[in-house]
Amino acid sequence: MKAEDIRTKTQDQLTDDLASLKKEQFNLRFHKATGQLEKTARVRQVRKDIARIKTIAAEKSAAKKA
Repeated sequence: MKAEDIRTKTQDQLTDDLASLKKEQFNLRFHKATGQLEKTARVRQVRKDIARIKTIAAEKSAAKKA
């Protein structure tokens, strides 16, 4: 997920995306613990996407307040 794509989304869409990524992160951790995880790089990618969404959401909320 690219930052440009995230910036075009509304706050509600960002919240939905964040929730789905957190669910995916949980499932990936579960698969890793049970030894079923095949794409280990996906864990890192999901973590970075979550951080990206949180950062842009914070920027948008700060811009609304200013």
